[in-house]
Amino acid sequence: MSEARIPLSDLAYGPDEEAAVQRVLSRRWITMGPEVEAFEQEFAAMLGARHALAVANGTAALHLSYLALGLDAGDEIIQPAINFVASANLTLMIGAHPVFADIVGLDEPTIDPQRVAALITPATRAVVVMHYGGYLCRMAEIRAVCKEKGVALIEDACHAVGAAHELGMAGTLGDIACFSFFGNKNMAVGEGGMVVTNRDDLAEKVRALRSHGMTSLSWDRHQGHARSYEVVMPGFNYRLDDLHAALGRSQLAKLPENNKRRRTLVELYRRHLDDLPGWTLPFGAYEGDSAYHLMTVVAPDESQRELVVKALAEKDVQTSLHYPCIPRFQAFQSIGHDHLEHSDAYAARTITLPLYPGLREEQVERIASVIRDAVD
Repeated sequence: MSEARIPLSDLAYGPDEEAAVQRVLSRRWITMGPEVEAFEQEFAAMLGARHALAVANGTAALHLSYLALGLDAGDEIIQPAINFVASANLTLMIGAHPVFADIVGLDEPTIDPQRVAALITPATRAVVVMHYGGYLCRMAEIRAVCKEKGVALIEDACHAVGAAHELGMAGTLGDIACFSFFGNKNMAVGEGGMVVTNRDDLAEKVRALRSHGMTSLSWDRHQGHARSYEVVMPGFNYRLDDLHAALGRSQLAKLPENNKRRRTLVELYRRHLDDLPGWTLPFGAYEGDSAYHLMTVVAPDESQRELVVKALAEKDVQTSLHYPCIPRFQAFQSIGHDHLEHSDAYAARTITLPLYPGLREEQVERIASVIRDAVD
């Protein structure tokens, strides 16, 4: 990476992460063990949740959530059309039917509670919400709809670790929640995830399902706490290992400061870009404590989006798109979905700009200057 290049994201790593890995290597136990247990306890304490269960990745967290809730073939799962494809893929993989809901608007690209209410049928078993970019959905309205209709509420909180609103922290507001610790997330360990719930029954199922339905782990037997095990249900190997958990613990300790730094950078972006004619900066009126995972801007049209993306690339600034509209992917085109006008427009016109704790103020100013020059 050249000195002038500005990547989309970068790791907030240092001596603490090196020490965390060395701690595990010195113990000579690298699979699921004491680091995972400590990570789960610390994560649950941060959220104020009853249960936090570490898993292999965010997709595994979603899969286990679906299975723990008993979602099955023929069920309908309402979910946002603007999201990473994992939730939709898993819906198809369990034989269920994804029902895509539109976002509120270009300035609020989270699932629209009114569309959720309109889409519920007798076959609806669950609603998945995704706290896009680290900003919580309209959870009071969505929770009321789910409670009235008797459907489960799953939080995709992969963008929102550490985010909070007046109702509480992201990951504690539904029946079950999923987090990701992929390399570009606010807490990055490479691969890893967490399932969070306040329901004992769901935690018990997830705990068994993540490790082949076994009643004890290798670490339990290594310590002499168990000599054998029972298998109470068919399950998977969705465990997290101690190396990734140790990195997670280090990242968790840094999370408040890193999120605070992200907020400072987002506010700087806004000061430089808020007055661009015809452009939208999502969540400008947001009231709450975001995790500030993404910095996005929405162009007036597709041509201006491409103009700015090209100009930034020529200046060695990496950008991305979060996200394409899921129903427009080839794998989902046979599933009919209407009334996704906002989602289609957002996918066609949004740009994700660099955002990470190590990004410097002068780099934000450089990015903003390139954008302003391109649209003048």
